[in-house]
Amino acid sequence: MADKAVTPHSLVEPGLWVERIGTSVFTTGTPALFLDRDGTINLDTDYPSDPADIVLRPEMLPVIAAANRAGIPVVVVTNQSGIARGYFDWSVFANVNGRVLELLRTRRAFVDMVLACAYHEAGEGPLGIADHPMRKPNPGMLLEAARCLGLDLQRSLIVGDKPADMEAGRRAGLSQGWLVDGEASGERGFSVLPLRDHRDLSGLLAAIEALWP
Repeated sequence: MADKAVTPHSLVEPGLWVERIGTSVFTTGTPALFLDRDGTINLDTDYPSDPADIVLRPEMLPVIAAANRAGIPVVVVTNQSGIARGYFDWSVFANVNGRVLELLRTRRAFVDMVLACAYHEAGEGPLGIADHPMRKPNPGMLLEAARCLGLDLQRSLIVGDKPADMEAGRRAGLSQGWLVDGEASGERGFSVLPLRDHRDLSGLLAAIEALWP
């Protein structure tokens, strides 16, 4: 059961959080920048549950800021199996996520939507579902964001630190993804590019700027 601190509009079902942040209005057909959270926006501390432990990855700040300047929605899509496993609850997630967003705001980097999936086969009760359509590598969170914001998924980009992030992007119909500390690859109309150094970062920034309306 959801913690009372969780607002009803955020927890739309037992294992799915959908939170619209801010009041920016986007034209239908706008591409988005999809970002994983733990290990991509912030350092992965293995099921982060303490807001005080959150440290941003500095290379993501110019990426988010570039999307903000281009008028492209920034959408966080994060698996949170720690909830299904009983390590923490949605109220803890809300506090940690709030800290991530706060740290970003202090650096003038803004997120427009957050989606989180807690479904996992290791969970019990309603959260104990294997291969749930909302859990990456399935594309459900990206598709839900597209429905809510009227996004053009084919022109959208995704950045993550796991192959599951890239696979979710491919299944959602995106054409490009950047894998933190990963290797380049390509499969069935979807290209994966590495994000390891300043040259890779420059390529990602150029791709975002190319989406300028």
